[in-house]
Amino acid sequence: MTQEKHKAILEETSELRTKATDLFTKLRDQLCNALEAYETSLTSNSKKFEKDSWSRTGGGGGISSLLRGTIFEKAGVHTSTVYGDLPPGVLEKSINSKLSNQFWASGISVIIHPKNPFIPSAHMNLRMIISEDHWFGGGADLTPMLTNKRTQEDSDTKLFHKYMSESCDNHLNANFDEFKKNCDDYFIIKHRNENRGTGGIFFDNFRSPNSLDDLDFLESVGNNFIKAYCEIIEMNINKKWTDSDREQQLYYRGRYVEFNLMYDKGTIFGLKTGGNINSILSSLPPIVSW
Repeated sequence: MTQEKHKAILEETSELRTKATDLFTKLRDQLCNALEAYETSLTSNSKKFEKDSWSRTGGGGGISSLLRGTIFEKAGVHTSTVYGDLPPGVLEKSINSKLSNQFWASGISVIIHPKNPFIPSAHMNLRMIISEDHWFGGGADLTPMLTNKRTQEDSDTKLFHKYMSESCDNHLNANFDEFKKNCDDYFIIKHRNENRGTGGIFFDNFRSPNSLDDLDFLESVGNNFIKAYCEIIEMNINKKWTDSDREQQLYYRGRYVEFNLMYDKGTIFGLKTGGNINSILSSLPPIVSW
C-alpha cells in the first residue's frame, strides 16, 4: 500500500477517528471513576488511579491508568493512539490479516483483578484500526476465580452475558451468538484444553455499512461492561472469603498468565509494534501461584 493511499484513507476518516478517540477517553474516565468510587467509599485508603503519559517511537502514544487498591488488587484502564510504519516481522503474526505496512490504531484496554476471590476478573478491549481500510474490533469477557463459579450457569456469568447480548441489540451486523462463539473459541488455553474464563463477546474485522452505528455499538459494549461489572461487584463485595478461596483465585490467575503470555494476539501485537510495556503487561495479575 502506498503512502498516498494510506494518507487518503486517514483524511477520509478524520471525523470518525476523532469520534473514536473521544469515545475511548470518555469510557476510560467513566470506568476509572466507577472503580475509584468503590475504593474511596468502602475503604479508608482512598486509592486512586495513577496516570502516566507515554510516547511511542515511530508515532503516537497514550495514557496508562493503573490502580493498586484494597478492593481492586490491580486494575489497568489504558487508552492509546499509535500510527506509522509497522516494524519488520509484525505482519507474519499479525492480529489481523488486513494490516499493511502502514497503520493507525486507537483503543481502550481494560483489565481488573479484584482482591475478593468472589468477584471475577474482567477484561475489555475496544479499538479502531486503519491500514488498507478501516474497521473495528474488541470484546469483553469474564474470568471467575473460584472453581464453583466457573460455569455458564453462575449468576455473575449469566448477568454479564445478558448485558453483552443487549449491547448487540439494534446494531448492524452485531450478532451476539456469533461474537460469543468467537470469544469461547479464542480464549482457550490450548496446552491445557480449557477456557480462560466463562466468556463474553469477541469481534474483529467488524464494519457495517454505517460506521457511526459501529461506534455506537462500541459505546454500548463499553457502557454495558461498566454496568454489568458494577452489578457483579455489588453482588459479591460483602461475601467473606477463606484462605482456600484465595488459593483457588491465585491458581486460576496462573492460568490467566499462561494464556496472555502464550496466546494473546493483542499482547504480542502491542509488544511488536513498540507499545508501552507497562500498559501491555498490566493485564498480568499481581500475585499468582502454580
